Parts: sequence; structure tokens; C-alpha cells
Amino acid sequence: MGPDEENKLKQKIFDVIFEANTPYGKLFDILLLLLILTSVGLVMMESIPAINARYHLTLIILEWILTILFTLEYILRIYCVKNRWRYIFSFYGLIDLLSILPFYLGFFFEASKYLSSIRILRLLRVFRIFNLTQFTHGRNVLMIGLKESRDKIIVFLSFVLLIVVVIGSIMYTVEHDHPESGFTSIPISIYWAIVTLTTVGYGDVSPVTGLGQFLASLVMIIGYGIIAVPTGIVTMEMNKASKNDIPKNTERCRNCGDDYHLDGSIYCKTCGHKLDE
Repeated sequence: MGPDEENKLKQKIFDVIFEANTPYGKLFDILLLLLILTSVGLVMMESIPAINARYHLTLIILEWILTILFTLEYILRIYCVKNRWRYIFSFYGLIDLLSILPFYLGFFFEASKYLSSIRILRLLRVFRIFNLTQFTHGRNVLMIGLKESRDKIIVFLSFVLLIVVVIGSIMYTVEHDHPESGFTSIPISIYWAIVTLTTVGYGDVSPVTGLGQFLASLVMIIGYGIIAVPTGIVTMEMNKASKNDIPKNTERCRNCGDDYHLDGSIYCKTCGHKLDE
């Protein structure tokens, strides 16, 4: 096979695996989604002792088949991209690698049973769903909303952290003379403040004095307002993002892997490589 023919083959594989705006690309995404869901289902069934005991061999065979298919997919992805190391160390590249690596490591380590818990990383494949065409615009809006609200969220969380430290310290001062309340130290009191402020309320630590119960009531009321703040911040930024020109295409640069391009783009905004050769 000559260089030109090999390059055309790589381009065809790239269009099928990475792109979702072609018939074969959409079909590949659907098949990949089914394999992901099947893999997730197998992980869940393996965790049920009764099912695992009865269908252990079947689950192992299906795991073999799926692992081989995901391995072939991973190899083809590396084969068809130009910047292979960039893909290998990308977010989805690392997910693909970590989801299949424990299965093969089991052949080289005698204590392979201790690696079984790492197989849960196969669940990370479900994130690949958000690369499908119908989710691309929503994913871009969500990512922009989270990015734009990052500073506000950090300031808000810092303020909440300050609140729980102050409240926990005050509650320890009020309740430390009553061991039955459970406020035996400031860290425990801060733990109580976090649990109460988030409206979780385990009940393992609770005030017994009137002043402590009054303070706890205030913390509970404040908690309802605090929970809504980050949601409002992210929602506001997402509304701003949705009104802007957010790309809806799935065009991915074969050279650098960037998949965030304006609709109708011909060249990659990151590396200048032509998007559709």
C-alpha cells in the first residue's frame, strides 16, 4: 500500500470513528453507544453475587469480546490521527486506555484479583455519549457555562467554607459542655455544620441546648438558600452561552484533535490544519 492510499485509508477511518455528520459515522456512534451500555450493564451484573455465580462464564466471555472490540477501536483511533501522542494523553484517550488496561494487566500479575476493582473505570466510557451529534450543542453550552461561572463558584465555595468554620466553632463553644450532643471537637462541629448546611442531616451529631438548637435552625434555613446559588450562577452563564453562536457541528481536526469549531469552518482554529481533506 502506497503512502497516498494509506493516507486515504486513515482519512476514511477517521471520518467514521471521530466524525458524526456522515452516515457511517452516525452508525458507528450508535454501535459504540450500544457497546458502552452493554459494558456498563455487565459491570453492574458482575457486582450482583447471585447473577455472577450463575452466569460467571458467560459474563467472562462477553467481557473478553467487548474488551477486544474496545481495544481494536483504541488502536484504530491511534492509527488514523496525525498527532497520536496528543490523542493518547487527551481526556477521552486516557479513558479509553484506562478502561481496557486492567483487563490485560491481569495476565502479568499473579494477584490480578486485586485489580478487579479498577474495572469500574469502564463506566467512564459513558462520557463518550456526549460526543454524539445530537448532544454536541448542549455539551458546548454546558462546558462554556461551567467555564464562565468558575470564578464565581470558587468565590462562593470559599464563602461557604468560611461560614461552616465559623458556625462550627460557635456550635462547639455552645455545646462542648454536653458530651451527649456529640460536639467533642471543632472538626466534628465543622462536619456537623456542613451536613446541616447542605440539608443532609445524618443526625449522628445534634445540639441539646436551646441556643444550639436555635443556631441549628438558622443554619438549616440558610442551607436552602445556599444550595440554589451555584445552580443560578451556572444557569445564568448557560443562558448567555446559548444566545451566542455556539457550534453545533462535530467537525474534529485530524491533526490536533480540537473539536470546537464554528459551523462551516474550513480550517482548524488551533493549528490551521484543513478540517475536511
